[in-house]
Amino acid sequence: MSGKTVTKVVGSIHPTAIVEPGAEIDSSVVIGPYCVIGKNVKLGANVELVSHVTIDCNVTIGEGTVIYPFVSMHRPQDKKYHGEESVLKIGKNNQIREHVTMQPGTEGGGLITRVGDDCLFMVGSHVAHDCVVGNGVVMANNATLAGHVVIGDNAIIGGLAAVQQFVRIGRHAMIGGMTGVKSDVIPFGLVVGREGFLSGVNLVGLKRRGFKQESIKALREAFRDIFSEDLDIQQKPLSERVEDVAQQVKGCDEVMEIIDFIRESTSRPILSPRSSEA
Repeated sequence: MSGKTVTKVVGSIHPTAIVEPGAEIDSSVVIGPYCVIGKNVKLGANVELVSHVTIDCNVTIGEGTVIYPFVSMHRPQDKKYHGEESVLKIGKNNQIREHVTMQPGTEGGGLITRVGDDCLFMVGSHVAHDCVVGNGVVMANNATLAGHVVIGDNAIIGGLAAVQQFVRIGRHAMIGGMTGVKSDVIPFGLVVGREGFLSGVNLVGLKRRGFKQESIKALREAFRDIFSEDLDIQQKPLSERVEDVAQQVKGCDEVMEIIDFIRESTSRPILSPRSSEA
């Protein structure tokens, strides 16, 4: 029996969809059945809403992003929010799967939530108000970000993981499934355990991303020196250990990225290889 080729319709709005006057919809956008689009929504070229998507806040969605059924983008889940004008800005070519929730910013976080390009948000994942999510990020099923979280490019958040508010997660870090994260995670770090601790460098991720062997070696050595199990070294404050490594390292941008990340002062401590915090 011969098959039939199905061609995607370019630029269509299903008759059951509701699009409020004022929404800015590119002519190439596809809006499927039973979607509800508010007046402050802007959809870029080739955006597709598969079906049953509800977007009722000030949202800009970049070209090529596909949004699957029962995604919801509404006002922040924050008792301090009182209707002030705020924004959710989503980049290009993202895959936002079923039941994902994302929220715009609040006054306490600059009134904006940002999501980069080429990300994958799996079923049930959540991006709260005032988060900043980089490019190429993957959030697995039911992973959740509390408010004001910052996620670096190409980080991976495992299924059912939960990241506490104001935490930073560096580039190319990997957070294991069912892991709670309440401290900042260095770039290229690997976090595991129910109460997350730093397990080492994300070697598998670095190799898959094509990092040079000498860079991976330098990262492993820097990790060993900063988070050493040697009791004499552990007695030094983390800041001193970091400066010691900074004096030793030459020509490795990846190691300097870790050093600069730790140097930056924030409201959260740096996650350590132990269950306790450094």
